[in-house]
Amino acid sequence: MSEQTTQNRQKNSWVLLAGLLVAMLFAALDNTIVGTAMPRIVGELGGLAVMTWLTTAYMLTSTAVVPIAGKLADMIGRKTVYVTGLVIFIAGSALCGMADTMTQLIVYRGIQGIGGGVMMPMAMIIIGDIFTGEQRAKWQGVFGAVFGLSSIVGPQVGGWIVDSLNWRWVFYINLPVGILATVLIFLGLKNRRVDGPIKLDIAGMFTMIAGVVSLLLSLTFGGKEYPWLSWQIIGLFALAVVFLAAFVRVESRASEPILPLHLFRNKGFTVLNGIGFLMSIGMFGAIMFVPFFMQGIIGMSPSESGTNMLPLMLSMMVTSILGGRFVRKVGIRKQIMFGMVLMGIGFVLLSMMNLDTTKFVAAANLVVLGLGMGLVMPVITLALQESFPKSELGVVTSSSQFFRQIGGTFGMTILGAVMNARSANLLNEQLVPKLEALPAQAHGIAQQLEGMIAQSPQGLYSMLLSPEAMAKIPASIQQTIVPTLQSTLVETLSHVYLYGLAFIVLGIVLTFFIGTIKLSAAKGKAEQEEGTEIKAVANSVNTK
Repeated sequence: MSEQTTQNRQKNSWVLLAGLLVAMLFAALDNTIVGTAMPRIVGELGGLAVMTWLTTAYMLTSTAVVPIAGKLADMIGRKTVYVTGLVIFIAGSALCGMADTMTQLIVYRGIQGIGGGVMMPMAMIIIGDIFTGEQRAKWQGVFGAVFGLSSIVGPQVGGWIVDSLNWRWVFYINLPVGILATVLIFLGLKNRRVDGPIKLDIAGMFTMIAGVVSLLLSLTFGGKEYPWLSWQIIGLFALAVVFLAAFVRVESRASEPILPLHLFRNKGFTVLNGIGFLMSIGMFGAIMFVPFFMQGIIGMSPSESGTNMLPLMLSMMVTSILGGRFVRKVGIRKQIMFGMVLMGIGFVLLSMMNLDTTKFVAAANLVVLGLGMGLVMPVITLALQESFPKSELGVVTSSSQFFRQIGGTFGMTILGAVMNARSANLLNEQLVPKLEALPAQAHGIAQQLEGMIAQSPQGLYSMLLSPEAMAKIPASIQQTIVPTLQSTLVETLSHVYLYGLAFIVLGIVLTFFIGTIKLSAAKGKAEQEEGTEIKAVANSVNTK
């Protein structure tokens, strides 16, 4: 290989890495900046009753398409799938910016989610292609840190865009950045030639999408929009069971299944994805309730509460980067185990917070949780990639993202139900007697609050987070109910964090079943199947 050829390939590799980083950053940013623009969107388009669908539509489509994208990447090549996902995301963003009604915006967010679901696993798949195990450990940590960075800067960027321009630019900003990422990836990523006919598993795609969407809808709306035992939620669960059972049957007969069932016979695949699933149940479910404590107990404003999440994200970024270097020395199993134990300690500390907990102590507890998260998340993907041949790299890598996203939805649902059940019991025991003892002229407010206890305890606690809501309650009544609301909220959150801890403990138990997974040596993997010879390139990048 000539020196000129090597230099060209090194340059090509840096172009590709730049494209991957830009694509991941702008896709991840979109998840956080849209929430900042919600009030302005509702103010202009209306549709307050269906506002949550802006998030739900994106979540449904992006989650359902992840495993499909991974399989297609294995079949027809990374470049074709990745660029297609980028184009769909850019087109969806443009349509969102042009939406005239809330219904249009929800539909366009679903389209955007299809592109996002293709993009999110592709970066890790391509890193798995072009780097050896030791090298990709470092780079997956870097990409994990970029994802964490988006969570930090997203709300600030979104707020600036909304204040300086208007909410439509929250979507339009994706166009120039997305086009840049598309050009860089198109130039830097080589595509393999496909020999012979491509057999698409259409039946598998349909049954998977129908089953996953039905399951996610039931988990999203159960206990909120509809009671858990309502015909709507039971019907959605039934549809999920029927379609997922059909999916298993279809996949067992398909020549090119979307999610090959033989993967589940591999202990490493099942154990590692099980750990990712359990970690996400606890992690996403618990993090969702941190603002309740920050605002309702410590008394932070919403903006201060968001800022206080910085320690969690910053610590996760640090260990995501450093963990890529540590794993070569300590090994995959030990690092995942240590990270999960740190997460468990973080949950214990969160469960011990009380009415006297300071802002500093709460932030320190989140740091411990973040340190554990950063050690675990990139390494699960790395371990899966090292356990399977390159011919299955796409579907295996995307499975990690898929099961984590499903786990996050389960976590928010399960721990949300735990919070409602526990808080309802505590409020009935401690608050209702005080409400019944209020003067006759306050019975109207008392009945309203009792109704909230029965229907939505979380909504009642949200009053602590809303100065506007509290202002509508006379000061004398506030003096009666606020201390009780705060004390029961603390006890309820402690209960929630202990449930979250239970899932983390199950994940720790699973780490004992991770076999010995060795990282591929730095000079063992010379070429990626997409057609780029990168042995010299990867080693060059690794030394930078």
